[in-house]
Formats: sequence, C-alpha cells, structure tokens
Amino acid sequence: MKTNKNRWLIALSAIAIHLSIGAAYAYSVYTNPVSEQMGWSKTEVTIAFTIMMALAGSSAALFGKFVERKGPRKSAILAAVLFGLGQAGSGVALAIGSLPVFLLTYGLLSGLGLGIGYISPVSTLVKWFPDRRGLATGMAVLGFGTGALVTAPIASSLMVEIGISNTFYILGASYFVLMILGATYIAPPPEGWMPASMKKDIASGKKVIKKDLQQLTSKEAVKTKRFWMLWIMMLINTTAGIMMISVASPMAQEVVGLSAASAATMVGIMGIFNGGGRLGWAAASDYLSRPTVFIIFFIIQIVAFLTLPFTTNIFLFQLLILLVVSCYGGGFSNLPAFIGDLFGTKQLGAIHGYLLTTWSLGGVFGPMIVSQIREKTDSYTPVFYVFLALIILAFIVSILLKFDIKKEEKELQQKQKREHAIS
Repeated sequence: MKTNKNRWLIALSAIAIHLSIGAAYAYSVYTNPVSEQMGWSKTEVTIAFTIMMALAGSSAALFGKFVERKGPRKSAILAAVLFGLGQAGSGVALAIGSLPVFLLTYGLLSGLGLGIGYISPVSTLVKWFPDRRGLATGMAVLGFGTGALVTAPIASSLMVEIGISNTFYILGASYFVLMILGATYIAPPPEGWMPASMKKDIASGKKVIKKDLQQLTSKEAVKTKRFWMLWIMMLINTTAGIMMISVASPMAQEVVGLSAASAATMVGIMGIFNGGGRLGWAAASDYLSRPTVFIIFFIIQIVAFLTLPFTTNIFLFQLLILLVVSCYGGGFSNLPAFIGDLFGTKQLGAIHGYLLTTWSLGGVFGPMIVSQIREKTDSYTPVFYVFLALIILAFIVSILLKFDIKKEEKELQQKQKREHAIS
C-alpha cells in the first residue's frame, strides 16, 4: 500500500480550499461600501449573502454524490471555478451597476462553489487520517472558520486603495489560484491505507482498530434512525449557534449593558472561539468519542441558556456566549468524523452533504426565531428559554444515540465471537 502523497500536505490542501471559501463569512465588510456606491438598500445587498448561505448547505446535499463519483480533485476544481467566477463576477456586476447580476454571481455561483468546496476534501481527509479523524476534519473546518478573519482586513484595505470592483477581481483570482493549488494535490489514499505508526501500534497490540459501525451508501444511511438522530442534533446545535452569532452584539448591549465598542470586541473574539472550537473539540473527540463530545455540547448549552436570563455579570455573560459559539463550530468539525464512525467512508461526502442541509435551515431558523421573539416580547429573555427547550431535546436525542451505538457495538462483538468460535 505505497503512496507518494504526504497526508499532512493533503490536510494543507484541504485547508487552502476551506480558507478560500470561508472568506464568504467576511461579507459584512462589503455591505456598506456596496450599498453607498451603488445606491442599493442594505437589504438588497444582503440578499446576495442570504442566497449564498442557503445554497451552501443545499448544494452540498445536491452535489454530494457527484463528489463521491468524480473524486475530490475534479470536485474541488469545479468548486474553484464556480467560487472564483462568483467572486470576480461580483466585480463585473458592480462595474455595470446590475443588482440581478450581483445576486447571480455572489449569490448563486459563489453559493454553489461554497457547498461543493466544503465537502470535496472532507471524506478524503477522513481516509488519510484513520487514527485521527477528528483532528483531520477539524483542521480543514478551522480553515473555513479562519477565512473571514483573513479576508476581512484585506478586503477592507483593498476597497479603499483600488475600489470595490477591483477588490472582487483580485480576491476572486486569489481564491481560484489557492483552491486550484489545493485541488491539484488532493487525492484519496489506496484502499485500506494506514500510517506506519498506526500499523506498528496494531502489530504490537498497543492499538486496536475500532471498526466503523456500518459501511452504508447515502441511500441506505438516510433510511436509518441514527442518521435522523444526528440530523436533529446538528439542526438544533447549528440553529442555536447561528442565532447567537446573529444577535450577540445587540443582545449583550441590551441585557448586560455592554458598550458598543466592547460588544464589537466580543464579536471578534467569537470568531476565535468559532474557529478554535472547530479544531479543539474535533481533536478532543478522537479521545472522548464523537457521541460523548456532542453530549458535552448540549450540557454546556443547557447550563448557558439556564444561566443567561439571570446573568448580570458582563464577563460571565460573554463567556457563556463564547462557549455556545465554540459548540457551534465544534459541531461542524465533528460531523464528518461522526459520519465515518456511524456509516463508514464508502459515501461519506454524499452523507455529509445531506446532513449539511441543517446548515441552511439553521441559517434561516436561528435569526428568524430570535428576531420574531424579540419583536413580539421586546426582550431577549424568552429567547433563552426557547433555546433551552430545544437544547434539552437535542441532549435527550444525543443520549439515545449513544445508547443505540453501544447496543450495536455489543451485538457486533457478540457476532464476531460466534463467527470466531465456529471457525
């Protein structure tokens, strides 16, 4: 099983792809400049971002089987073309003053590229890191979370120096080149490949290979209760995280009297916790197990949403928000490894795509729930109780899923013992 590929360079390639598409989260830096220059309302400008986010999850589901069939390289190249064209095309839309073209380029093309680019490297990474699935996917998804932090200051500076259209041209070309570089190196390992250190540990008895629960196609996976239990957990975790991200600044100012400047600082720190949570929780899951980490997510959030309505301490209020955001990021980074554990790696990309529909739905439900409740009650307090109920539901589902996995593992062990006794 020899290969001339270095798995850490494969991981770096995945990070390059995710770093590029993660720039989508820096969209807010364009809102005011585009609105002022073009005379479009902020609502009209924001529609492009809404389209892109809605397409991100749905296109991941739609093209999941395409990614599995064509492989990570061709899929990532397609993502590079779509995302690069979408970004550079946005500059053309501004140059000709067309809002529909802007929605088509930044919204539609970038959204399709984002969804395909998000899932393209993930199933490959899981196969390259059978010993550290969580860490591997955590690294890639950390790249996605970091994309906005890198892009925001660069885009802001470029818009002042060379104008908005030229900024889109340069960044679109840069994303394309970076994604193509990642795509040209990324490739799946030979069937059954594992690192030398893992082989050595297995041979010495130091490590025992923990087999995936099942090896299922995407069609088979969606017919299982485990798929839908994980889907519910992801939907609630994602909705809670996006809700918090969407209103963190005004919520903190209103509830505990945080100043606008301090709230802005908190929002910046939230980006660090979002990104750091992706890597930290994913790495931890390799030791604690994916089911246990999700249970921890929901315990943390139950405590947070129970405490937030009564918190007057500014530091504690911010800490609880940051913890919820870290669980949000951790959910995304743990998901691919969790899928591998439950359904195997046969069609991991396609199954991952189906589960990422929770991303699109959470992006709609989170902001909608909080804005509706705030508008009707003139308070954020009821929001905490609504999400407390949702998180308790997710916690119950996560416990049931863990018991179901344990039961299946026990049955598999008994079956193997019987087969061994017969042989």
